[in-house]
Amino acid sequence: MCGIVGLYLKNPKFRNRLGAFFSPMLEQMSDRGPDSAGVALYRDTETKVAKITLYDSSSEYDWDELAKEAASELDVSVDVERISSHAILRAPIKSTALRRWVESKRPDLRIMSSGNTLEIFKEVGLPSDVLSRFGVRQVSGSHAVGHTRMATESAVTTEGAHPFNTGVDQCLVHNGSLSNHNSLRRKLRREGILIETENDTEVGAAYLTWKIKNGASLGEALESSLKDLDGFFTFVVGTENGFGVVRDQIACKPAVMAETDQYVAFGSEYQALVDLPKIESANVWEPEPATVYFWKH
Repeated sequence: MCGIVGLYLKNPKFRNRLGAFFSPMLEQMSDRGPDSAGVALYRDTETKVAKITLYDSSSEYDWDELAKEAASELDVSVDVERISSHAILRAPIKSTALRRWVESKRPDLRIMSSGNTLEIFKEVGLPSDVLSRFGVRQVSGSHAVGHTRMATESAVTTEGAHPFNTGVDQCLVHNGSLSNHNSLRRKLRREGILIETENDTEVGAAYLTWKIKNGASLGEALESSLKDLDGFFTFVVGTENGFGVVRDQIACKPAVMAETDQYVAFGSEYQALVDLPKIESANVWEPEPATVYFWKH
């Protein structure tokens, strides 16, 4: 039993309040997942500066030295912003190039996300503590996805928390359990898809990345997941320009959505949505089984 929330702002005038609207949604899901929590934030939608969100468990890690070395070896300006146990490395190059440099030069660091707009922050602990630790309530942006975890398939660790990022500016959160994740993990690794944990959700994220790399649209990849993934699942997927939702054919995991002319919101339970503006006049519904929903800029 985990909790998922997602918020997509249709009205750009609300972007400076993304964190203020989103944070209470995640806090309301605390009883569904007290082990760990994480958020995927989509910001800086007009820039093409690469961003890599990094994690290290040591409070003494020298992030400034990392940025200095990256700037020297990549011959570009690189800046770093430390946020608690995480840091954001930024450089005016392709995100894939910046990611490859980090992977080769700092294999000890965990890459939480890479792209141009996406930032992922996650930690062990209650959602309220995680939100406070990373200053999520003050964040501006276009959309966000969050997860509160009650571990069933793997250990309670920072690395095992959701969301998972396996493609550029792409993330996935999941409520449920995939029964064929071990065999699928082996197959995807043979196909060259990076999977770093034993978490079944990362396999789901990697599956979507693999399908997209082979020419599928996100919608087509989500449709294919209904045939190729065994188990019970509700997925919320974030991309650079929107977010999508899909439930398995049985749809036993709870889900509710709300839409106004200002936003689209998702929650595992309605209580995640109660503090959103004008929720009393929103169109509220339960997403259908085996049906893909997607909104984008």
